[in-house]
Order: sequence, then structure tokens, then C-alpha cells
Amino acid sequence: MTNQEFPSKLLEQAVDEFQQLPGIGRKTALRLVLHLLKRDTCEVEHFAQTIAHVRRDIRHCRVCHNISDTEVCPICADRHRDTSVICVVENIQDVMAIENTQQYHGLYHVLGGVISPMEGVGPGDIAIESLVDRVAAGGVNEVIFALSPTMEGDTTNFYINRKLSPLHVRTTVIARGIAVGDELEYADEITLGRSIVNRTAFEG
Repeated sequence: MTNQEFPSKLLEQAVDEFQQLPGIGRKTALRLVLHLLKRDTCEVEHFAQTIAHVRRDIRHCRVCHNISDTEVCPICADRHRDTSVICVVENIQDVMAIENTQQYHGLYHVLGGVISPMEGVGPGDIAIESLVDRVAAGGVNEVIFALSPTMEGDTTNFYINRKLSPLHVRTTVIARGIAVGDELEYADEITLGRSIVNRTAFEG
């Protein structure tokens, strides 16, 4: 559908907004907008308010950078978690994927990305220094690298391992049950769980 075929300028603007979402093409965006037009006005307003509320009020945990409704996320605040182990992940989706395996009971550190010179992402653009500070503060015996097994993930592992080496903390990496090049968040729970349990020493 070309821009000229839209019967309403407001419809066109709504489609343009939905199309900016990842994985949403123009036809899918139109289908979503038309679906909303079929809903009651109060339901659509509640939907819009919820999205605005999420963007305005959700914050990042000051400890691990996971998303949270509070200053410290529920995982970091849980007294039953093993505070001596930190699992380093790329993004929030990876935290959710690992939690779903129910095989890991330590804490996390969300980097917010991986080192990728091709995309202009350097060490200073992701949360590496705050990880080093957490380990330097003491009480951490092991740091698990659970980044996706890509070139960028491996580069980030190597860089962090070098930064942590003066602190003499054990560094491990998840077992390569995850195929090289795969994204961690798309791995099945059984494979991901085994990869966490069967982690090995990181050979930097």
C-alpha cells in the first residue's frame, strides 16, 4: 500500500509509528492499527497509557542494570541468591532466558551491548567499568561470561577478562552447547541450562 492509498492521514501516521518497531513491516503495521480501531476506545486508551507508563517509569537497577520498578531489581534484592557469582549478559532478554532455565541462582550484570568496532561500540559504551567496580568491592568469587558465542561476544569476553585479571577472580564461560553465531536469547531452555551448569574456565 502506497502512501496515496491511505484513506486517512491519521491512519497513515499511526502505521508509520508502528512500522518503526523491530520486525514490523508496513502491512503488519496496518493490520495492528486496524485491529486497534476495532477495540473499544477505553481499551485503546489503556493500551496507550500502559506504553507511556512503561517508558516513563521503568528504571534500570543501580547494581546490575537490569530493568526494574525499583532502584534495586528483585534479583539483586533477593537474599536467597548467591552473591558470590555474577553472570555477565548482553541484554535484559538474556537475563529472562537464563532465569527461565531455573539452573542459575547467582546475580547478573547487564552490559547493554557488546564491543563491536564495526558498529562503533567500544568498551566505554557498555557497562564494563561498573562490573569491574562490583568485583573490586569484594565478595565475588566467580564471573560467568554468558554472552552470545559470536565474534563480538568473544571479543567482549576477552576484554573483560583482561580487566578483571588483576582482581584474581575466577572467570568461566558457558559451555558451547550454544552453536557459534547463535543469539543467547533464542536458545532453548534445556540447552541454555546445561550450558550454564557445564560452564568451563575461560581461556583468555
